Amino acid sequence: MCNQSVGLIQRAVEEVGISTVSITLVESITKRVKPPRALLVPYPLGYPLGEPNNPTLQHAIIAETLALFECDEAPPILKASQQR
Repeated sequence: MCNQSVGLIQRAVEEVGISTVSITLVESITKRVKPPRALLVPYPLGYPLGEPNNPTLQHAIIAETLALFECDEAPPILKASQQR
């Protein structure tokens, strides 16, 4: 999905009281749209969970993304940790 569309949908969903988080690939678009929470990952378009057939990496990205729900005052865009 388009990073811009997802960010705009996130903001609308948050307005009705449902928390959201997304994985983003394009920092410039995400900064412009300002979603409530987003994890920026350093992978090419089409690979938000990293390389195929790497379940360890994919689970780590999902866990890091879901951990954003635990941060009440986290910045809206966090870069994925480089410990992979």
